[in-house]
Amino acid sequence: MKIAWPAIPNSVWWWLGGGLTFRTVVAWQLPAGFDEVYYYLYSRHLSWSYFDHPPIVALTTGIGWWLTDTIVPLTIRLGALGLYPLSLGLLYLTAEHLFDRQTGVLAIALASIAPLLWITFGTLTAPDNGLIFFWTLTLLIAAYEFIPAQGSALTPARAIAYQPSYRIVLLGATLGLAGLSKYHGFVLGVGLVGFCLTCDRTRKALWSPWTALSLLVFLLTLMPLWVWNSQHGWISFRFHLFMRFEGEDPSPYRVLQTLVTWLLGLVYLFPTIGLPLWWYTGRSLLQQIRDWIQPPFIAQEAVIRDRTALILWISLPIALGFTLLGGKQAIYPAWPAPGFWGLLLLLAHAASHWRRQTVRRWLAGTGFVLGGLAMVALLHLSLGLLQKPGNYSLFGGFVAPAQDGSTTLLDVVQLRSRVANAPAFTQALPDTDFIFTDEFYLSGYVDMALHPLTSLPITCFSQDPRGFAFWSSPTDWVGQDALYVTLASLHPDQNELVAEFQPYFQTVEPLQEIPLTRGGVVTETVLLYRATEMQQPYVYPYP
Repeated sequence: MKIAWPAIPNSVWWWLGGGLTFRTVVAWQLPAGFDEVYYYLYSRHLSWSYFDHPPIVALTTGIGWWLTDTIVPLTIRLGALGLYPLSLGLLYLTAEHLFDRQTGVLAIALASIAPLLWITFGTLTAPDNGLIFFWTLTLLIAAYEFIPAQGSALTPARAIAYQPSYRIVLLGATLGLAGLSKYHGFVLGVGLVGFCLTCDRTRKALWSPWTALSLLVFLLTLMPLWVWNSQHGWISFRFHLFMRFEGEDPSPYRVLQTLVTWLLGLVYLFPTIGLPLWWYTGRSLLQQIRDWIQPPFIAQEAVIRDRTALILWISLPIALGFTLLGGKQAIYPAWPAPGFWGLLLLLAHAASHWRRQTVRRWLAGTGFVLGGLAMVALLHLSLGLLQKPGNYSLFGGFVAPAQDGSTTLLDVVQLRSRVANAPAFTQALPDTDFIFTDEFYLSGYVDMALHPLTSLPITCFSQDPRGFAFWSSPTDWVGQDALYVTLASLHPDQNELVAEFQPYFQTVEPLQEIPLTRGGVVTETVLLYRATEMQQPYVYPYP
């Protein structure tokens, strides 16, 4: 499989460079999110796998701060920032092989503009960073394996006759790596099998010796997942398939909620991208149904049918599947995003036939509006631009901190500075054996903020402990003294706060309160407690 990187046009490099610059600014100024600080903890507790995600996210999150020895939001996002241009490059190569160079350029442009994609895959640290890289690499290899290059589409049928090759083994490896990034990778494998089953030209791949070897490579690649779960009662699969739904009252399927989920997807993609994406996806799906009823008679039509089928089989199950699931339960915006990523190829190919002026206005207008909105959001999250009151408020501000959910994102750098200058806290450190919080994500914020002030172990005592239930044994802390860190917003009644953990310690006493500000206004207060001589282990709900 020869890939000529020098043939990539300059416009692609401009999109890659410009997008990377913009995303770096966002990653530098945007406070770390709940999930991001939790994945940072993965990189602190390296393991073959984790309770709720496979292991690759620990590597993509840790690579930045391991190399720089600096723990700030930007450094834990360096892996995401570095992988996304590579994923975009693979997307371009896929589009160029399946369609043409212009489609590739437009695919890169759309993936650089659509906020759901560049935020989920290319800015925030998440399992999706590695997933979309290996997802796109899988799509590229599958395109070379199953779909002849465009120059072959006009040759006699025997010139495009399919013969299984070594690339199928490579697909086993890339599918395994996608699965080691996020469990969505298994859906990608199902899509590839579905494509081969329904495509008469490539069905023989399923019975090829290469496929048997590919399956073996796939299973071996996933060995870290099998090993860790076998040692922990297959907890990851139990959690995702059963435990997360336990205790919930069965709810009826709501068509209106499905529509709301679909509309939210349009907002996350931005309507000028989301609406035409679904339009051309629907048209392509209808054409597939027509081709199923009346198969193509000539080789060129068969190739066109198969390339569209490959994109739909890889993309539509996850894009449409999670949208439909929204009628039953709330879904995260990132869940259907890999499907939208693949469907961009259909939209880009359609747009390549529009008038050049129309395309320029479409991309420029969408990019200008989204860029402005992104900057307003970034300035609000970092400085409180829309906050009322605030030193940097626009027109006096619009929303009070108490009603602003964005204040739950803590400024790690500010917290580190305030803690370093908190005398009661620093004086208590020498007599402290460990630190704990009562929220798994808060432990991530605290761990980031306390580096390099202290190397004390940090844990979480909560009925939603996530990985903390596996990173240490509750009995490890018995007899030891601790600092308890929590937030005032989590505990309106501080007497109840003390009562919750009093049975576990000899004493739990207030130590200090540390205010956190945004735009010169207090938006959160960190509460510090001294907890002496732990009497009994905290009981987690699992494993």
